[in-house]
Amino acid sequence: MTGSPSERICVVVGRTRHKMVQAEIAEAKRRGARLIEIRLDFLTKAPDFKRLLADKTCAMMATVRRPLDGGRWGGSEEARQTLLRQAIVGGFDWVDLETDVANAIRRFGKVKRVVSYHNMHEVPADLEKIHEDMCQQDADVVKIAVRALQPEDNLRVLRLIKDAPVPTVAFCMGDMSMPSRVLSLKFGAPFTYAAFNPERGIAPGLPSFDELKHVYHVDGINEDTQVYGVIGDPIVHSLSPLIHNAAFHSQRISAVYLPFRVPRGQLEGFLKHFDALGVRGYSVTIPHKEAAAVAASQRDPSVTLTQAANTLVRLGGGFAAYNTDYTAAVESLLAHLPKSADGAPPTLHGRVALVLGAGGAARAVAHALHREGAMVSIANRTFERAQKLAEEIGCRSIDWAARHSIMFDTLINCTSVGMHPNIDESPVHHSCLKPGLVVMDVVYTPETTLLIREAQNRGCHVITGVDMFVRQAAAQFKHFTGQEASREYMRTILRRALSPVSLKGPEELGK
Repeated sequence: MTGSPSERICVVVGRTRHKMVQAEIAEAKRRGARLIEIRLDFLTKAPDFKRLLADKTCAMMATVRRPLDGGRWGGSEEARQTLLRQAIVGGFDWVDLETDVANAIRRFGKVKRVVSYHNMHEVPADLEKIHEDMCQQDADVVKIAVRALQPEDNLRVLRLIKDAPVPTVAFCMGDMSMPSRVLSLKFGAPFTYAAFNPERGIAPGLPSFDELKHVYHVDGINEDTQVYGVIGDPIVHSLSPLIHNAAFHSQRISAVYLPFRVPRGQLEGFLKHFDALGVRGYSVTIPHKEAAAVAASQRDPSVTLTQAANTLVRLGGGFAAYNTDYTAAVESLLAHLPKSADGAPPTLHGRVALVLGAGGAARAVAHALHREGAMVSIANRTFERAQKLAEEIGCRSIDWAARHSIMFDTLINCTSVGMHPNIDESPVHHSCLKPGLVVMDVVYTPETTLLIREAQNRGCHVITGVDMFVRQAAAQFKHFTGQEASREYMRTILRRALSPVSLKGPEELGK
């Protein structure tokens, strides 16, 4: 499928053979790329410019990156600079020159210059001075790429862009980098970078072209775009950005939803630092749900009850906290419980439930079940946490080793056991899964966890994590925007992404 043209993404192609480079260039153009960077340092043979630039219908950039800058060049520095000069006269539209060699390689003809600085280890203390000096080096675009060691490093690079005397592309690398890679466009960067094939390992944290274009919809980002996101650690596998951005896009809301990796214990500081971005709302996941409840200046009753929040919405002087897991858990169970013999609507009252886990999701589920009249037992790998939660609710705590020996008719897994990449694990032995048992797993990556698969095989009534995840996400969207999101649309988008046999790429998933 041919995508609409994208002028805000520089697509990076890095392959070892000319034939593979040509194939990726052709496909990137077909998908709408307007600027393509060819990483000449990846090639195992001397580059054939005539071959690489054949049928040149979009702008092409030449880059020869040294290992100290994250590249693969294996020759001498003299040979590298010679190759850069050859690329300049050989037909490329752009050339990337590191700041320490830019003054030695002069401008030639109409070839545009990216003057770049890469630090694969940190954000240097003198970053602002480095940028100031680079702006004096006859650059058409200044590029700064540094390794984020803490979330607020993203803010530091973004501050370079807005009032820069030379158009500046500045972003972080690593697993905390997505905010700056996307929001650089909100602050005025002329373009951002993406890999045509992210499996090539071109740079740490480099997103794919399709991801930026069809999940984050970066062509529509401007200074008025509202910012939302999900906070967690880890966060790289979260599909919240996929479904929230799809919902924003389908309703023509100028907003972008980003993953923010925030290490445990750093939530309060993160919220204060990121006030500078004016983030309108956050989804909150492991391990920050309890800290989010504490950090909020206003709490709805479900947060007060559970002492955990999975949603923060900006108020004038702080955040309002909500727990959409609470209502989503009840709605999911009631929607899937087997009908009673007399045809009456199903109820949780009187059901005997075993909740596995004692974290934020378990708190919401256990409180909700107890409030609905279920008899709840809690088992957790750290017994003290199970005991504390059980005492708070007024229910029973069970030693983790004893979880198979008690009677229950409803089992809810609120642990991360079975979550990608540990998909061959289950929180219980299959022998306790009896026909007629209701089994719910809050894990949604994958949807069919080992627990769900074994429960299906043994005649249990199963509820996958997709149902609860979509319900809580739709409720979050309503808190964020005041508008209703289509749960069916969110569910479709999510299941396409999760399907192991799906042939749909990100360009389809984002529609």
